[in-house]
Amino acid sequence: MKLSIIGIGTAGAAALAAGALIMAPTATAVDPTTATLTADCGSFGSGEVKLDATQDGTAATITLSSSAVKAPIAVAENSVETSLTLANANGGDDVTFSGNSNPAMSAGDDVNSGPLDATVTAGDVLEAKSATIKVLGITVNCTATSAQNPGPFTF
Repeated sequence: MKLSIIGIGTAGAAALAAGALIMAPTATAVDPTTATLTADCGSFGSGEVKLDATQDGTAATITLSSSAVKAPIAVAENSVETSLTLANANGGDDVTFSGNSNPAMSAGDDVNSGPLDATVTAGDVLEAKSATIKVLGITVNCTATSAQNPGPFTF
């Protein structure tokens, strides 16, 4: 079977193109996609935290890795419960990313958790404020001690 569009003319082609643009999904992207900061995790230590962010519409994810907290023993995949709270520079409510997705870690490895999920609003400007990490029943509370570099996430 052969399909032919002969005879739709310039106006018809323009209408088809406009329709295709209207149906195309809107692209959104977080900027920057990676940021670092330092955090104090009390008696568990302090150190650098790396955050990798992605966005798809209002759904956003952040993966957190940190030398501030080390795995005390081998930790199984998907067993670290993490909540990461980011302050909203626009004056809105803080946004908390959470999840229990993590790779398997050996004793002494830097803690790596994510992706952590949250819902964002277009234009949110978010900067890491604090994190709660639960590993093997031990709760570690961390507080940001520096600003994110190169800056807050804009969604």
